[in-house]
Amino acid sequence: MSAAEVAARLTGLEVVRTRSSGSLVEAEVADGWVVVKHAPGAAVAEAAGLRWLASADAVPVVGVRGFDDEWLVLDHVVSARPTVAAARSFGLGLARLHAAGAPAFGSPPPGGPVEAWIGRAPMANVTGAEWPRWYAEQRVLPYVRRAVDGGVLDGGEAGVFERACSLFASVAGPAEPPARLHGDLWNGNVLWTADGVCLIDPAAHGGHRETDLAMLHLFGCPHLEEMLAAYDSAAPLAAGWRARVALHQLFPLLVHAVLFGRSYAVQALAAARELL
Repeated sequence: MSAAEVAARLTGLEVVRTRSSGSLVEAEVADGWVVVKHAPGAAVAEAAGLRWLASADAVPVVGVRGFDDEWLVLDHVVSARPTVAAARSFGLGLARLHAAGAPAFGSPPPGGPVEAWIGRAPMANVTGAEWPRWYAEQRVLPYVRRAVDGGVLDGGEAGVFERACSLFASVAGPAEPPARLHGDLWNGNVLWTADGVCLIDPAAHGGHRETDLAMLHLFGCPHLEEMLAAYDSAAPLAAGWRARVALHQLFPLLVHAVLFGRSYAVQALAAARELL
């Protein structure tokens, strides 16, 4: 089925024309442009995540026009230059999003599957009561095993992560309630528009709010310090949070090691060794 046919079927609108935009296709319908995304197996999770984030009414999130098991049709977002004002507004909004909460660590969005995705990597939304143990068992060690199976980590290196995981309870800082996370908050999923930031492509779940912030640090974000200052003014971060950035970066680094290879495995090892 063509992208035009998908857009027409899922929006119920006639498609005027289509155009390519990187790996995606954009379609013009009666009320403007939409983005047609082929995401077999992941479309339902992404749609549920976007709607869960949007329901917090905290940070603008790309609108879902329609979806099925393989396809998503999303609103088209027009990019603009990042500004300090937009970064501060994003920081305040992200604090509200996290405060909207989740039922448990690892909880999926309502209507979202337990077997979900982060990018092209599978991600299980299995719940847990205590963040350090849940983070070790559901976010770090599964990707260590995948990295070993894929040949980007060896057995000795896997032991570094296992020792680091045994220390999570002592280095995780004060206990916090589950936050409503975007879950894949790197700069590519933070779109800057004339009206401020708009979020796309989540791996939404209940987690620790510092994980979203650590991912922004890992891959960079325009005006990051201004954004963090605004966030902290609205929802003060626990003392020592900057020292915990490496802990929270283990998850995205290991995901990238599984997807993209050895260079990210080396970075993940360095982050794990910071905890030993």
